[in-house]
Amino acid sequence: MKPYWEDGQVQLYLGDMREVLPALSLTADCVVADPPYGETSLPWDKWPAGWLDVAALATRSLWCFGSLRMFLEHGGEFTAARWKLSQDIVWEKHNGSGFHTDRFRRVHESAAHWYQGPWGDIYHEVPVTLDATAHTMRRKQRPPHTGHIGASSYTSEDGGPRLARSVLRFPSMHGRAIHPTQKPSGLVDVMLAYACPPGGLVIDPFAGSGTVLDAARCSGRRGVGVELHEPYAEAAARRLSQASLPMNGGAA
Repeated sequence: MKPYWEDGQVQLYLGDMREVLPALSLTADCVVADPPYGETSLPWDKWPAGWLDVAALATRSLWCFGSLRMFLEHGGEFTAARWKLSQDIVWEKHNGSGFHTDRFRRVHESAAHWYQGPWGDIYHEVPVTLDATAHTMRRKQRPPHTGHIGASSYTSEDGGPRLARSVLRFPSMHGRAIHPTQKPSGLVDVMLAYACPPGGLVIDPFAGSGTVLDAARCSGRRGVGVELHEPYAEAAARRLSQASLPMNGGAA
């Protein structure tokens, strides 16, 4: 297959990922997917049945964006495709969108990490963050239902590293997006650092504005994206063609 756009590190294909990926016969370190949730009346917002099986042909590690409604509705498809849940993270936006006036204003989205096979065989770089304040930590006794842990303490000279929290705060792309569901690059950077080794290959089966490809290229990784709708593929290609990308945001 001929790429719609490519450079030395990333390739973008135009078409349905359910047709393109099997034809490419790729083996990737991970997939980062932002599929249509199927929650709106927009013509492109249709859940692509069978995509989870296709993703399993290319990788054993999958990040998938979604809402709780989406994961509940399609949970059986994840199980049927032999995907096992490892964890989930929450992207907290500075602003969100509300479709209903009688519910909380939704200012977050979720992303779940799934895997296949033994967990020990899956690449995962433990996410850490640094706290500049040095202090001594004393372990508290666990509640009975979590098991016993002995009393101990440890001192950190620089206050870190510490496990990163599962709620990640990044501004949304409202007003700057070239795709309706565009994600910030910083968020995708964190997901790639966890699931894709340096120099590894990531696949984005719903490439949108090209955020995952952009993040892969900027971090020294390789990327392959597939986009079904040509106007978005064209916009992603223009973005990726720029030597210096002024739009520090992305769309999975």
